[in-house]
Amino acid sequence: MTIPKSAVTRVPGFRAVGVTCGLKQSGNPDLALILASHPCTAAAVFTTNVFKAAPVLYDLALMERTGGKLQAVLINAGNANAVTGGQGLADAEQMARWAETACNLPADSVFVMSTGVIGQKMPMDKLETGIRIASETILTEAGRYGSAVAEAIMTTDLVPKEVFVQVVVGEKRVHLGGMAKGSGMIHPNLATMLAVIVTDAAIEPAALTAALKQAVACTFNRITVDGDTSTNDTVLILASGEAGHALISDSQSPGFAPFVTALTDVCSGLAKAVVRDGEGATKLIEITIRGAASEVEAEAAAKTIATSPLMKTALFGNDPNWGRALAAIGRSGARVDPAQVSLRLGDFQLVAQGEPLPFDMIAAHHWLAETDEVKLVADLGVGQAEATVWTCDLSYKYVEINAEYHT
Repeated sequence: MTIPKSAVTRVPGFRAVGVTCGLKQSGNPDLALILASHPCTAAAVFTTNVFKAAPVLYDLALMERTGGKLQAVLINAGNANAVTGGQGLADAEQMARWAETACNLPADSVFVMSTGVIGQKMPMDKLETGIRIASETILTEAGRYGSAVAEAIMTTDLVPKEVFVQVVVGEKRVHLGGMAKGSGMIHPNLATMLAVIVTDAAIEPAALTAALKQAVACTFNRITVDGDTSTNDTVLILASGEAGHALISDSQSPGFAPFVTALTDVCSGLAKAVVRDGEGATKLIEITIRGAASEVEAEAAAKTIATSPLMKTALFGNDPNWGRALAAIGRSGARVDPAQVSLRLGDFQLVAQGEPLPFDMIAAHHWLAETDEVKLVADLGVGQAEATVWTCDLSYKYVEINAEYHT
């Protein structure tokens, strides 16, 4: 039987593995290791939450020290190592050092991520054993195929999230593979949840950072599940340079545009997968605002709808209660002409030039009950700018999951 490779290990030069070290009560894989065959150019974006987790603080300093040169990523689930004081920061560094020693890597070459419950000390004895097992396993066939690596970073996720894309740069085929975790505590703010992307593109650190920020801005930063930005949010990309095309030195390089397009495709696929797997979600909801005075205002209006509990619960209940969408737009701060606004839910035109239109409410209810993808489009009637945001509905299950998450 052929074992399918993970998205990460489909990129030449990368190995990955997920192992169990006892951080999850379920006994499922909870420690992931990704290893490149040689040092890579790296770029990352992090949470803007003031309570940055210890691994985020460690990684920020690491990127500053190394100038964006890394060779491995170590990720644990089951414990966020957030709000853990000086000990937490020491533990994050110790995890990196153990991985560097176990994989025979130089100091400051391992990036660390953590996810799970906030405010609990790390079980370092379990992690030390897990890191040793992961480093040994990654050199076997399991490492070549990326066995369980995407599963090992899951918390309340129901499914692993992976995307693989190829693009031609300078007549050379470039590969990009990414994985992400996220289901709850999801709201855009520089980065959302945890994501790792690897590529064999040849690109300078500044150009890679610019590409990542551009891709994140219209993907990860435009999703929301519940309006909560985590303490651990991180998106990291490693570029090995093995593809062999001319170096992408800046945004004016010929290869920059196609690379950004491919990177955006990876980020978009992962971001939508996170929302689709939102805690308790039954529907993926795409909200597009058109006719706005600026893209910033369009995004603000879309996000206000996307985070409205009234709108999200209405869609969970298959209720085409469109007034909630307009009420959200009205408090978003975006300029709008009430006499020109229009609103469409799927194929149902609800409002045109500020006037409510008759529509078959029963048919709309049945359509909502039968679909798991909803598109809501509003035109503010004041300009030409637009933006799209993705969210999910808010169900009974979301409350149950988060009421019982800690205990």
